[in-house]
Amino acid sequence: MYLSIVDVKPDADYLLHLTFESGEKRLFDMKPYLNTGIFSELKDVGLFNSVKVSFDTIVWDNEADLDPEFLYQESSVI
Repeated sequence: MYLSIVDVKPDADYLLHLTFESGEKRLFDMKPYLNTGIFSELKDVGLFNSVKVSFDTIVWDNEADLDPEFLYQESSVI
């Protein structure tokens, strides 16, 4: 099964509310990744909040992105 993200909403404390094509809603915590490579730039709340859906996944204004399957595996059901 291929997972596609259709909506993302940033929340306080570096959380992302994700909606997948199936309608399933999940919560992803970005905090563990904020000290790694390009993702460290997302400590800037304004940049973190720039997250949007692009094609089938999410992307930020600094061009950082994450694989939708990774997001699904590492997120929790809301």
